[in-house]
Amino acid sequence: MAKEFSRTQRIGDQMQRELALLIQREVKDPRLGLVTITGVEVSRDLSHAKIFITVMGQDDDEEAVKSNLRILSDAAGFLRMQLGKAMKLRTVPQLHFHYDASVRRGVELASLIERAVAEDRLHGDKGDE
Repeated sequence: MAKEFSRTQRIGDQMQRELALLIQREVKDPRLGLVTITGVEVSRDLSHAKIFITVMGQDDDEEAVKSNLRILSDAAGFLRMQLGKAMKLRTVPQLHFHYDASVRRGVELASLIERAVAEDRLHGDKGDE
């Protein structure tokens, strides 16, 4: 069982690297933003892969994110064919693109923490007087 997991993990990692290059070099759609692949989860039977992406500079624009996901979904067949050539797998998983909101949530949490620390400093300074 551990072997299966490690193999799917290795395939996911390789897919992440290959897809990053393919999207950057081969997808010629001018509407596509600067896409970053944050992770790839491959099913145990290698039939499906969830590709998690973020879009630089457009994380807060929901319409732009949907547009980028649509473009990538339309290019999934082409990307899958290119992956097959690059990775030499017998079967290449179906590609399913998903938006990864964790980066945006991380930035929001960091700003909340900074604000809380700043408020604590203000209250701490007043108590010393």
